[in-house]
This record gives sequence, structure tokens and C-alpha cells, in this order.
Amino acid sequence: MNITRENIDAVNAILKVDIEKADYEKTVADQLKEYRQKAAIPGFRPGKAPAGLINRKYRLPVLIEEVNKLLSKNLSEYLVGEKLNILGEPLPNEEQQKSINWETDENFEFAFDIAMSPEISFVLDNQIEIKYYKIAVSDKMIDEQVEMAQSQLGENLPVDDIKDNSSVRGNFIQLDETGAEMETGIKPENVLIAIDMIKDEAIKNSFIGKKKDDVIVFDPAIAFENRHELKHMLKIKQEEADILNSNFKFTITEILKFEKAELNEELFKKLYGEETEVKTNEDFRNRIKEEIEANLVYSSNHKFAIDAHDKLIEQNNVELPEAFLKRWLIAINKELTVEQIENEFDAFISDLKWQLIKDAIIKENELNVSAEEVQAFAITNGTCTIQSIRYL
Repeated sequence: MNITRENIDAVNAILKVDIEKADYEKTVADQLKEYRQKAAIPGFRPGKAPAGLINRKYRLPVLIEEVNKLLSKNLSEYLVGEKLNILGEPLPNEEQQKSINWETDENFEFAFDIAMSPEISFVLDNQIEIKYYKIAVSDKMIDEQVEMAQSQLGENLPVDDIKDNSSVRGNFIQLDETGAEMETGIKPENVLIAIDMIKDEAIKNSFIGKKKDDVIVFDPAIAFENRHELKHMLKIKQEEADILNSNFKFTITEILKFEKAELNEELFKKLYGEETEVKTNEDFRNRIKEEIEANLVYSSNHKFAIDAHDKLIEQNNVELPEAFLKRWLIAINKELTVEQIENEFDAFISDLKWQLIKDAIIKENELNVSAEEVQAFAITNGTCTIQSIRYL
């Protein structure tokens, strides 16, 4: 067994593996003896079949299996022993791989392309400048959060007549072509309709000013246009909603108007608990500002991470064996087309460069994360999120 390496450039090399008869002969012979002892050959008692017959029947698959085992084992041991930090996996060299005749050859030569990870020596110092942005909290941001809180804790209150921002609850009864109620028609009850969701202006206007117990006749399919919404509103199957073309009588049972919650201590207690120190509108706005600032730290960190990623890749000309990596991706991703891999390749290369740079920084600065630090981070942040990254 002999393995040699020919370096093509800093990141590409060819490995040649020579396997001779002496490397596999004994193992193949022992395997065939075992087959002879166990094989059930018609006309022969177990263990009595002629060795020649066993060889003709089993030698070729046994030989191929054993050579492949030797190839895989010794190739892996060589990569580890030589401390070669490779990218991806070895691929057959299409030009230097000799043809193999398993029936007649006794010695076998295999040629593989390998891609080696580039050497990156990286030092972080004050020569690298990356801005960290602290995002200011505007009054508009606070106003939006205040309004959201009022809306979330608001409620629908009954009113006497319908306005364009009202919601109405009522009962539907399907009508036939003459305008008579259909005994076997669709009759959903207690249906809630938001007036501002009605698309047809004429139908929407027919609701305005109506009161409880008033009746409105209209075609829901025209009123709402969306057949999926129609299915849920009338509580029917989608196939029924798709072909529905009928007027309905809608009897109003309740008229509602949404009222936002008032800004008072009751709202503050609902949001922050009975013992909250938030007592006034000013306290509430200050509390919201603090919460927004805390959330914006993530956005600032995210922006900084993106800028650091771009800056460090820009400053470090990481050489990668791109032709090999593209071949490797095509070889291992049978479910993807070549076009898909081509479209994603630039992003893959960018991610790989970033991973190599991060590894160099970790190695250079001897960075380690202890189990205690992971636990403390999870407790501080309330959750522990594992982010998947592309990594070879």
C-alpha cells in the first residue's frame, strides 16, 4: 500500500493510492474459505464445494469489497496522519484515474482530487475599524407601542346603529331566485362581519345606519370577493364557496364598536402586574422606551455582525478551490440541479470564507466557551437558540 501526494497549488492536490496484491490477498482468501464453509451449493454438502467453484462465484465481489475497504481506511488514516485539513471529501480525478479490470488486474491505482483549507493567520487589532450603531428610540416608535397596547386590551362595546367602523353580528338565511327562504339552504348563525372589510361599496352603504333586528339582503360573494373568507364566514366547504352565487337575508342581532383601552392604572396593571411601578402615562412611555431600547440592542448587534462579516472578508483575500468545491457540491447534492447549485454558489463561498476566518480568530485568540457560560447566556436571554450554519 502506497499513497503519494502531488500539490497542484496552495489549495489543490492529487492523491494517488496504490493497492498491491499482497495488501488484500490473504483477507480475500480467508473470506472465500469462510464462504466455502457456509455456502449452500446444490449437489454439494456444506463445506465440500470445490474451491474453484467458490472462487468463480464469489471472488470478484469479495475482491471489490475488500479493495474498497482498504482504500477508504488507508485514505482516511493518511489524511489524519498528514494533518491535512481538507474541504469536502476526496473526488475521483477524472483525468489521471486509470481504468480498472477487476477480472484480470492484481494491482490497483486510484487517483483523487482533494481541496485543502487555506492557511489563515488573523489578528484583531485597532487597525480594523467597524462602526457599532446605537439605534435611537423615536416618539413615533413609542406612540405605535402605546396604540398597540390600547388596541390589544380594547373591547367591542354595543352601540345603537351601524357606522363604517362598526362590526355587526347576525344570522344568515339563503334565498332562492324568487327571494324566498330556502328550507335546505345555508343558514349560519351568530356571524360577525366587520363593515370596513366589505369590498362592494353599495352593499357596505346598505349597512350604514341600520339597527338591531333590521334585515339586509345581499350576495356575500359580491360583498367580500374572497371565496376563502366566504367559506369561513358561511361555515361551508371550499368547493361550495367556489360556486356560490346567491342572495342571503342577514338579520342583525348585535352592533358593536371597538373601543381602545384607556390609558390608566388598570391598563398598566394588566400589562405589568398588580405591583407595577408604572402609574402615569409618563411612566408608561418611559417603560416602553426602555423595552424598545433593549430590543434594539439585538438589531444593533445584528447590524454589527453583518458589517464585521463583510469587512473581514473584504480585508482577507481567502483563496478557495472553487472549481473543486462546485464539483463536490454537485456530487453530494443529488436532489439539487446544477443550476440551483450555481445560483447558490456565491453565497456558499461567502459563508465558507466567513467560517474559516472565524475559525482562525478562535484559534489565534484561544477562545473557548464553557458549559457554565452557555448556561448563563441561556438564563440571561430567557432561551437558548441554536443557529444552523453552512459548514463543511
